[in-house]
Amino acid sequence: MNKELIQFIQELYPKLKSIPLHAPVLGEREKELVENCIDSTFVSSVGEFVNRFEKSLCDFTGAKFAVATVNGTAALHIALVLAGAKQDTEVITQALTFVATANAIAYCGATPVFLDSDPRHLGLSTQSLKEFLETQAEIKNDGHCYNKKSGRRIVACLPMHVFGHPVDAAGIAALCSKYSIAFVEDAAESLGSYSHGKHTGLVGETGVLSFNGNKIVTTGGGGALITNDEALARRAKNLTTTAKRPHAWEFYHEEIGYNYRLPNLNAALGCAQMERLPNFIKNKRETADLYSQFCQKNGLQFISEPENCRSNYWLNAVLFENLKERNRFLEESNAAGVMTRPAWTLLSNLPMFSNCQTDGLKVAKDFEGRLVNLPSSVRP
Repeated sequence: MNKELIQFIQELYPKLKSIPLHAPVLGEREKELVENCIDSTFVSSVGEFVNRFEKSLCDFTGAKFAVATVNGTAALHIALVLAGAKQDTEVITQALTFVATANAIAYCGATPVFLDSDPRHLGLSTQSLKEFLETQAEIKNDGHCYNKKSGRRIVACLPMHVFGHPVDAAGIAALCSKYSIAFVEDAAESLGSYSHGKHTGLVGETGVLSFNGNKIVTTGGGGALITNDEALARRAKNLTTTAKRPHAWEFYHEEIGYNYRLPNLNAALGCAQMERLPNFIKNKRETADLYSQFCQKNGLQFISEPENCRSNYWLNAVLFENLKERNRFLEESNAAGVMTRPAWTLLSNLPMFSNCQTDGLKVAKDFEGRLVNLPSSVRP
């Protein structure tokens, strides 16, 4: 079966000696807008393309506000600062995610708590969150939620929409509201994904997008915080511009801020990419459908979008029977010039997070040993 799947991928992406996992699609429009930006001489964090890019994100997602940043991790950091993450607090997240999710928590001085994944979408399990809060958390007289085991205040919940598949945001939001916990969505991989008709990142107080070179839309590097809360958006923009009070010439900074604004040069690239996003999504969903059909015929389990959701299928994924079968396919496909990758090492197994609390992570451990991402670039 490995040989057949490798051949199928080669037919999806013909004329390529080496097939990447996810490559950007760049053309004349991108060159045009980047050249316009260079000609303007406004290539840093001030310029028309930054504002234009933020507006395009709002128009596409339905968010009222967008704040563009140098990368998705920076946006995550700011979103968690807004949520109150700091020293001696905790943030609940999942172990099956990219390291940036937990790194951003650590940047705040907070401690992550890793809960299990839902097999339907790979993101944070609503049931796992419910069980943890009911058994391990308590609301004290100050109205805040605390972890009974550690004694630390739980300030936020940070699920990630894995490979573009939306989590149960409504269910998580209800639990966060009940326990007075801020809800921040790591939507880094899910631009163009929807749950019950709402774009990912817009159920929580804030959502975070990424525009890294391997994302569905790229600015080279880059990210954004999206929200419908004007006060949060205003403070996010202030924090990402070194917390400088607006003035024609004076330099007065109101608090510790961050030099996180997206450069105009990167935003110009993003503006061109956003014009092509609907076609990118259409193409990628067609590719996912072809993968799904192949898997059905050949007895492979394909990770499909959850019910009542519409995924951008950023990265397509399949599950093998066991670790041995997974590793055999990884070896054979990469040797054939077809880039495939396993799921991330569970964050709870990394040295800097190995002492963090978990709930056993039964599903996440299973998926870690069986999942493989397949080439998912927009096809020519």
